[in-house]
Amino acid sequence: MTTIATQTQGTTEGPSLDGDNRNPVFDELGFPKDPNNLYTQTVGSMLHAADMLDLQHRVKIILAQPKNEIMVHFPVRLDDGHHHLFKGYRVQHNNALGPFKGGLRFHPDVHLDDVKALALLMTMKCSLARLPLGGGKGGVKVDPRKLSADEMERVTRRFTSAIMNDIGPDYDIPAPDVGTTAQHMAWIADTFQMSNSKTAYDGMRVVTGKPVEVGGSVGREKATGQGVADVMAEILPQIKIPIEGLRFSILGFGNVGSWAARILQDMGATLIAVMDHSGALRCDTGIDAHALSDYSYEHYGIAGFEKSKAATESGKGGKGCDAVSKEDFYSTPVDAFIPAALEQMIGPREAEMLQCRVVAEGANAPCTPAADRVLQRRGIEILPAILCNAGGVTVSYFEWVQNKACQIWDVETVDRELNKVMCMSARRTLLARQRYECDMRTAAYLAALDHIGKVYKTRGIFP
Repeated sequence: MTTIATQTQGTTEGPSLDGDNRNPVFDELGFPKDPNNLYTQTVGSMLHAADMLDLQHRVKIILAQPKNEIMVHFPVRLDDGHHHLFKGYRVQHNNALGPFKGGLRFHPDVHLDDVKALALLMTMKCSLARLPLGGGKGGVKVDPRKLSADEMERVTRRFTSAIMNDIGPDYDIPAPDVGTTAQHMAWIADTFQMSNSKTAYDGMRVVTGKPVEVGGSVGREKATGQGVADVMAEILPQIKIPIEGLRFSILGFGNVGSWAARILQDMGATLIAVMDHSGALRCDTGIDAHALSDYSYEHYGIAGFEKSKAATESGKGGKGCDAVSKEDFYSTPVDAFIPAALEQMIGPREAEMLQCRVVAEGANAPCTPAADRVLQRRGIEILPAILCNAGGVTVSYFEWVQNKACQIWDVETVDRELNKVMCMSARRTLLARQRYECDMRTAAYLAALDHIGKVYKTRGIFP
């Protein structure tokens, strides 16, 4: 087992997105000079590691842009009889390692560049985890909370019809993401299977994250949160932060955040503070993550703490919980902070307020480059998203394998195999960090790029 150095170890200077040190690949490919663009930031982090690795130029330019960018507009009849035109995306970043793989997001703030960034991150996740899958991502610009269940079913089925020719069980396999669930995946699979006679016999494989009743895998719902916990349990003891007695806070209490909190609590850690779209909660004696998850699921958020069961029954040690401000939430002293909400929610202001030793990125790209620099300056270790967040795609891969082989794994098998993949990914990252004497984010990119670079060297470029 590789032992990592303490937080005072030097770090490699991060990428510059503009000015004299702007990576020449940006200009070669005509990237806009916008340092705040999420896709530019993500590509910049990737190219920074690629330069350190001396990756071939052809691989850099291939990875700097998606293979395919698909945009569709489709009408859906609403319950009042009117039709609304929705916009949807499917970005297929790279398939050198295997079929495109990535989630579908239903959210009012879905944008093309954000989807492109998430697709690139998926390529890096799969490569770091050594999964035989490429990177993809998709989304529909819609607010699921404002539509009825029937309207959401029609949106999902119409979007599936719109991208029907661009997905497939051995070509591009979507999965759940923000705003989508196993039910959405069932609608997609049914629509695809009923509309495509060539794959009617196994069309349900076109998505993962399905309900168990129609070929889904046990353990998929908790997989991303489980992966976060597995990585933390593998890495934190090496920097003298034991999981037993760990005090942590979480930003975002949806699927990823709530499962990570529950699993860490079961490992002996204590949730101290949590914040989602509806408010923030803190209890210095500890919050019962299981009780809060039950409350949040019932109420679609954790708002109203001061008057709710969440406040009176979620605190440990006989003490209730307090509703706090954003500033109080970020400044709560903890050992580990887990951002598990949306992208770019941690900027330099939030990074300055954090009182923690480790940031474990449960969400995709939750920290801006400016926040990264603040955290590095303050000696706060970052466990990057392409490492921590890979549990979901890993169990999605397991589901895909089970479907292809007509097998059903039990939850013990899924958890054991997931832990193996996450621990090996963590060790690859630690080895790269030690070899290149860099920060953990760069190390994860280095470990991922080393693998995909070898694949391109072996395969070559057609013709």
